[in-house]
Amino acid sequence: MKAAIYTSYGPPDVVHIAEVEKPAPKDDEVLIKVRAASVNPLDWRLMKGKPRAVGIMARLLKMPIGRPGVDFAGEVEAVGSKVTQFKPGDPVFGGCRGAFAEYATTREKSIVTKPDSITFEQAASINVAGLTALQGLRDKGKLQAGQKVLVNGAAGGVGTFAIQIAKSFGAEVTGVCSARNLEMVKSIGADTVIDYTKKDFTNLPQRYDLILECVGNKSFSACRRVLNPNGKLVLVGGPHDPSTIGLLALPIKALGSSLFSDRKVVMFIAKSSQDDLTLLGELIATGKLEPVIDRCYSFNEVPDAVRHVEEGHAQGKVIIDVAAAPSG
Repeated sequence: MKAAIYTSYGPPDVVHIAEVEKPAPKDDEVLIKVRAASVNPLDWRLMKGKPRAVGIMARLLKMPIGRPGVDFAGEVEAVGSKVTQFKPGDPVFGGCRGAFAEYATTREKSIVTKPDSITFEQAASINVAGLTALQGLRDKGKLQAGQKVLVNGAAGGVGTFAIQIAKSFGAEVTGVCSARNLEMVKSIGADTVIDYTKKDFTNLPQRYDLILECVGNKSFSACRRVLNPNGKLVLVGGPHDPSTIGLLALPIKALGSSLFSDRKVVMFIAKSSQDDLTLLGELIATGKLEPVIDRCYSFNEVPDAVRHVEEGHAQGKVIIDVAAAPSG
């Protein structure tokens, strides 16, 4: 089978399509014929091998170095002996290891059935960004109807999901993005949009109950000025190109500062959840949530897709059409 691989660290050009052995599922795994996959910032961070903290985190999460891709949608090809929820032919989506490939294996509990009314491309966009937005707002931010929430990085993968999910919770939502994305962010439900190139939201008079920080470019001390009493800053993204020290310093400093304030900082990594994936799929199927897809790349264009995400200007999610991979 064909798969995107890299054997040395560097820019997206280190990735190439190669023939590799088709995997076989373990007892509690399913083998997936991948139809579509989506790119996450972690993909290019792992390729660069910097900062070292990213590599350490990947090893702790048992993510294979050299085989990019986590988010996918496809069809079950085969199942392990202990799998009970799925059978060959079932359309599914979720998370796996090495998603930029014609076939991949994953645990049964990491996937759910894809609703018939959503496309493979839409389903491939959900896993990391959708779970991060949902769990960040609902579980960590404790968002309630009527509250005011600001999403910094509103035009990205997590941000576009977060704007819509926050609105579905009945919140008043402000999105922060660049000028070219203002109309798009407003069109998906933001009540107010702020062009970060012209205004710094931390210097404006509006106050918020929750800030979802998807960019990692604002300190807690700055955000504290615009948080209501008992407000929360939820950190889900990091600086674009930090050092290991820089990557760790921001949350540590923020957590330390919040100990002496009624405004609190929460940082987290989204957890795989079949219930949450199912909920997100249902919201899309019923038209209450619409994934924003910037563009689709062919399987042979994986380096270009990763580079586009690395540049930081993608609107929503970037999709790789694995189903269009040439046979051979």
